[in-house]
Amino acid sequence: MPKNSKVTQREHSNEHVTESVADLLALEEPVDYKQSVLNVAGETGAKQKAVEEELDAEDRPAWNSKLQYILAQIGFSVGLGNIWRFPYLCQKNGGGAYLVPYLVLLIIIGIPLFFLELAVGQRIRRGSIGVWHYVCPRLGGIGFSSCIVCLFVGLYYNVIIGWSIFYFFKSFQYPLPWSECPVIRNGTTAVVEAECEKSSATTYFWYREALDISNSISESGGLNWKMTLCLLVAWSIVGMAVVKGIQSSGKVMYFSSLFPYVVLACFLVRGLLLRGAVDGILHMFTPKLDKMLDPQVWREAATQVFFALGLGFGGVIAFSSYNKQDNNCHFDAALVSFINFFTSVLATLVVFAVLGFKANIMNEKCVVENAEKILGYLNSNVLSRDLIPPHVNFSHLTTKDYMEMYNVIMTVKEEHFSDLGLDACLLEDELNKSVQGTGLAFIAFTEAMTHFPASPFWSVMFFLMLINLGLGSMIGTMAGITTPIIDTFKVPKEMFTVGCCVFAFFVGLLFVQRSGNYFVTMFDDYSATLPLTVIVILENIAVAWIYGTKKFMQELTEMLGFQPYRFYFYMWKFVSPLCMAVLTTASIIQLGVTPPGYSAWIKEEAAERYLYFPNWAMALLVTLIVVATLPIPVVFILRHFHLLSDGSNTLSVSYKKGRMMKDISNLEENDETRFILSKVPSEAPSPMPTHRSYLGPGSTSPLDTSGNPNGRYGSGYLLASTPESEL
Repeated sequence: MPKNSKVTQREHSNEHVTESVADLLALEEPVDYKQSVLNVAGETGAKQKAVEEELDAEDRPAWNSKLQYILAQIGFSVGLGNIWRFPYLCQKNGGGAYLVPYLVLLIIIGIPLFFLELAVGQRIRRGSIGVWHYVCPRLGGIGFSSCIVCLFVGLYYNVIIGWSIFYFFKSFQYPLPWSECPVIRNGTTAVVEAECEKSSATTYFWYREALDISNSISESGGLNWKMTLCLLVAWSIVGMAVVKGIQSSGKVMYFSSLFPYVVLACFLVRGLLLRGAVDGILHMFTPKLDKMLDPQVWREAATQVFFALGLGFGGVIAFSSYNKQDNNCHFDAALVSFINFFTSVLATLVVFAVLGFKANIMNEKCVVENAEKILGYLNSNVLSRDLIPPHVNFSHLTTKDYMEMYNVIMTVKEEHFSDLGLDACLLEDELNKSVQGTGLAFIAFTEAMTHFPASPFWSVMFFLMLINLGLGSMIGTMAGITTPIIDTFKVPKEMFTVGCCVFAFFVGLLFVQRSGNYFVTMFDDYSATLPLTVIVILENIAVAWIYGTKKFMQELTEMLGFQPYRFYFYMWKFVSPLCMAVLTTASIIQLGVTPPGYSAWIKEEAAERYLYFPNWAMALLVTLIVVATLPIPVVFILRHFHLLSDGSNTLSVSYKKGRMMKDISNLEENDETRFILSKVPSEAPSPMPTHRSYLGPGSTSPLDTSGNPNGRYGSGYLLASTPESEL
């Protein structure tokens, strides 16, 4: 101890000496900031870990620019679901009427929770595991569940990218291979493939040439070698994009996030010039108001909001954790949410414009086929020529003329009309034929493109767009896995990322069997939806009810430099949890009332048939849901009964690089706490310290030491076993 210290003075004098922590630390010998730790009542392992975490936070990678970060968030949130799921839900749930529940839920659930995830990731600067351990250690299992859900989604999502890669390479030929049915030649006889003749060329190519699908999920059929190779290519692309973290994925985002908008703009212009495009768009925007009151529509809209913004996956938190502390994440939340919604509407306009064109083509084909039937009945005297209006010309038969002729025949031949087998050929019926999910992209849209001039060019552009949309989402999904694991367990980034891709490829072989498409349906429709809803609810509860909405809002104000709207306070505290609780209940009831199933392609019938999952598949589905949610109760129980440490019994103060006090003598009494928290007087106090101990439900503010003589950490200097502790 130096001779001029107040401790030495007290030992040689009877005068009362008042000294501060700053006085003591000012006279200490210089210490290496990487090795030095002031530890009070803590263990060596925990002490060293705390130092490493603080140093890691300072050395954490960062985005090269704000644009790169925004593109990453857009690339993650705008995915394949915007292209096919949103238009399908619009078509199924009342057209323009569906936009009302979607917008309402986007405002009261989507944007507030998206802002919440951006804020906690940016402030705490950790992946999902570290963030939720910080906010509430007993709910630390939320982060592990997010990683598992990301794994489930990534497994099948990359299979869809593999399908797009297959179609992309098949598009470099004219005519497109799915434009005509294959012809089987047997000597001098040429016969059209029966399965294709009963369905359509694009449907046959999808189910037989691409998937070579089996009749049910119980019939494995072995691996589809073409799709296995495409899956390998897909995982290789993803691996190269994410192997270096944001240093590699950030550069990829400039192309993968922007290119789809170029393609969508081209398709929109081309689609609007197609005959019948207006019919499709008017059909989309014509609202069926009765659908707005259907609870099922609201449930599907809420699920779409979750998937569209990537809530609960951990990718949003991972990306925002690489931001600077003063970044305006409130603006980011509003911007990305608006772009996401705009993209969904833009994609829906493109899809319905093209489907309107396709519906007109199919309607004209229907008129021609049925006109030939009528001519046959006229030639065989089944129908009298007096039934045909005099102005009707079979050589140039319009839809209007056919409908007039059809109505006359139906009126006269009312009793035997059904025996004639004539179709009404209504355009509305063609527009109402909804194709779900992958069928919209790989059947309906591909069929429409066969009628485009220069169809291979448009096909190449379309599937290249799908690959890029899928790649952007996969980068965010992989970040939701790798970032929290690397942050928490300090594993080597490159080795762990490559290991994840290799592991996911081998597990993904399940989805490239002949029955693999049925497993994709299981994972996509059921395995992730319920766990995601539970995760998002608990995230909201952890921040709003356990950490405290008022406290969180105050910290946001200090971080952002302005106070967020009070709207978020009420959404986080009351509205969003209530809405999500209703959604979760509805999802559970839906699973109970309607047993899970899938659409199977029956080769002999050349048609789809809805089948329920067999018992073993139901057991697998339940297992997936349990595995995804199990970490939450397990971590809660372990920490509740103190079987797993939450790090609350350690105090570590590290000497950080570039943060040493320049003039400790100028410290005032109220600056000592800031010094202990590695803050100089000129710095604003941090709303969240780098390492916060869990203080329990009845604790006070982290900086409030008035009720605890030993300070915030529950272990003050007065109890330290050092000579200075006697002061």
